[in-house]
Amino acid sequence: MGGVTVGEAWVPPPTHEVTVADGRVVRYCCYGPQTGLPVVSLAGTPGTRWERPGVVSAIGQQGLRVAVPDRPGYGGSDRQPGRTVADVAADVQAVAHAQGWPRFAVTGFSGGGPHALACAALLTGRVTCCAAVATPAPPGTPGAGLVPGEDFRLARHGEQALRPYLQDRASNVLAQLETGGPDQPTGPDQSPVGEPGAGDQGRVTRIRAAYLGLDGWVDDVIALAHPWGFDLASIDVPVSIWSGAADTRVPRGHTDWLLAHLPTAQGYEHPGGHDPSDASYRSILGWIAAASSA
Repeated sequence: MGGVTVGEAWVPPPTHEVTVADGRVVRYCCYGPQTGLPVVSLAGTPGTRWERPGVVSAIGQQGLRVAVPDRPGYGGSDRQPGRTVADVAADVQAVAHAQGWPRFAVTGFSGGGPHALACAALLTGRVTCCAAVATPAPPGTPGAGLVPGEDFRLARHGEQALRPYLQDRASNVLAQLETGGPDQPTGPDQSPVGEPGAGDQGRVTRIRAAYLGLDGWVDDVIALAHPWGFDLASIDVPVSIWSGAADTRVPRGHTDWLLAHLPTAQGYEHPGGHDPSDASYRSILGWIAAASSA
């Protein structure tokens, strides 16, 4: 059903793959019971198809079957240079088709949130509902950006300007992991990166996998910093917008803007910062289960 922790060793779940229309390979993992309600989950920026054990448990508790693809350039998925946020919809549709899902829910965390909203807008008749967690507003709105700072400024000048900055950030996080540094590595603003709380060997492996996906990270930030390629107002399925009470990476104004511009959206707040706790994920997944069944 998913990755397991055996003593100190973490065993990742099996990887599936699908070849999409342009010949790229998209790799993904599945979690939860085979008969569960189908969901496609879009990881954060940077991200990985490997979920932490607490989220895997929550998926099972809510009776969901969740597919988590690596976006192009991450992990095992081939790169797609120049992709937009909207382009993810075709890959998600291919994953759902491979799983035999005519209809499914979508969810996305942080940089995955806009990608989940793209699926809700573009896969009409396929997507049942959308949960967007810690999701930034589109570029061009006041304060837009996951972190109003250097990465999004550089992204407007293209890959050549952005890549060295992200490479330095990735190297810093990986160095902290290699030296057994703080329990939760920090970014340039000293905010935690990766999974919250004390971790096992698998946690280190998952964070490393996310930060080694530099091509995917570069392409994600460039896509998020440019027009997303779809109309938010066209979304007509239930949407929940989740924000952390103490999130310093995606300010509350981003959530308020999305709620004002998404006709079917409702807002929810969870305790803590940017990355929800396992208990908060149970609430998010519970909303998806209820909305999918309605």
